[in-house]
Amino acid sequence: MSERRALLRRIRVWLAVFIVCLVLSGLTAFPLVTELHLAQDALSSWASPVADAFPGLQTWIDRVRTGLDVADKQYAFLLYGTDWLAFAHLVIAVAFYGPYRDPVRNIWVIEFGMIACAGIIPLALVCGPIRGIPFWWTVIDMSFGVFGVIPLLVLHRMTKRLERLTTGPAGETATATETAPPAQAAAPTAAA
Repeated sequence: MSERRALLRRIRVWLAVFIVCLVLSGLTAFPLVTELHLAQDALSSWASPVADAFPGLQTWIDRVRTGLDVADKQYAFLLYGTDWLAFAHLVIAVAFYGPYRDPVRNIWVIEFGMIACAGIIPLALVCGPIRGIPFWWTVIDMSFGVFGVIPLLVLHRMTKRLERLTTGPAGETATATETAPPAQAAAPTAAA
């Protein structure tokens, strides 16, 4: 297998994992009420050592669950915002199909993702305190940007390397016909 094909395969594996993570994080934004009930039940049973080690976590989960229960019963339209959050994750995941198909041409999507990951940090630092989010939870939110940018940086580096492998000496992108094995030269015709 050529170095170019092996690199393209690695890029696609990284992209597939990133897309799956985006889809999963989007899908988890739909059943928030159910998830909070499960989290609260877990912290009071099999995950009680975690609740004992981090008492603020149990308090926060209880508060969020109460808020979501009230919103779900009396103001369900508020949860529509988290439905859009979930949808946004799914749409962004679809955008990463472009680099999956052609990483060099669609490197801008990877760069867009890196910018979005960087934007998580100021958003969390500004909006977290305004919304009454505990600082330790804000740190967890910011970690999504930090951990999200790591595979994107790897992908960006690999895509730049792939670009160097697919460009000719003059910096022009090689076409399929230019990279194909040379055909036998036609026999010269005799001049009469």
